[in-house]
Amino acid sequence: MTDTSLYADGDRTAIRIERRLGHPPEKVWRALTEPSHLNQWFPFDVEPELVVGGAVRFAEKGEGQTLSGKITELDPPRVIAYTWEEDHLRWEVRPSDGGSLLVLTHTVADHYGSASFATGWHACIDGMLDVLAGRPVADPDRAAMDAGHERFIGVLGLDAGTVDNTGEGWRVRFERQLVRPAEAAWAALVGPSVPVVGGPVPDGCLVAEFAAGPVAESRAGEALAYDWLFDGAPAGGVRIELGQGTGHGARLVLTQTGPADRTAERDAALKLWRDRIERLAADLAVGS
Repeated sequence: MTDTSLYADGDRTAIRIERRLGHPPEKVWRALTEPSHLNQWFPFDVEPELVVGGAVRFAEKGEGQTLSGKITELDPPRVIAYTWEEDHLRWEVRPSDGGSLLVLTHTVADHYGSASFATGWHACIDGMLDVLAGRPVADPDRAAMDAGHERFIGVLGLDAGTVDNTGEGWRVRFERQLVRPAEAAWAALVGPSVPVVGGPVPDGCLVAEFAAGPVAESRAGEALAYDWLFDGAPAGGVRIELGQGTGHGARLVLTQTGPADRTAERDAALKLWRDRIERLAADLAVGS
């Protein structure tokens, strides 16, 4: 059984994952706390000092960075929780049907990275199951990871746009973690053209119902902006930005602004840009 959900934890987001494991709690506890087991499936090599307040050292596998944390809760063999830089992880093991129910709560500041984190943790727990079964830990399948990421986007409600009142009108905003780097996303948006200021907006950066003025800003792989037109005059702006994401890929932020009395256009922007971003994400997920 697998269950994944999000909930607000103050101004942060908590990702809750439940997995039913066919192994007793004591065995799962060893996989969570003993470095000889833990470091076979955890994304970093971990050295925990198993007392409340004890230090936790996270060393990136290979010649990478070292991060730090602290044990915040410890109740063997039921609960271990610790910080990991700005994040917090809480692992709970419950007896269940002759095996265990593993509950992970990962509290993060990056709400829109939640699908990436959930995808990564499910892959890690798959690796833990290999360790528990005495098998070598299998490398994750990239295509399966991408498909899982896109599924979590929908399951966790991360595909929806938001609407803000700017004081001058409305602003529709989408933020989406992608599974490919910015260069690939940029190419999928603009095609073979090189958008230039004053030139036409590439078709991949447009949606139906909104006529576009000329490109107002173009920075390859980073940003493109233009005005949208109503009755031939500028009515608001569209801006597409690509930035650093979770490591899974680039982060897309798309905004469209408009006047307060154009509510039909606001609602259309919410639907049409959601559909356009879904197509972009699907194209990238099946790409190389």
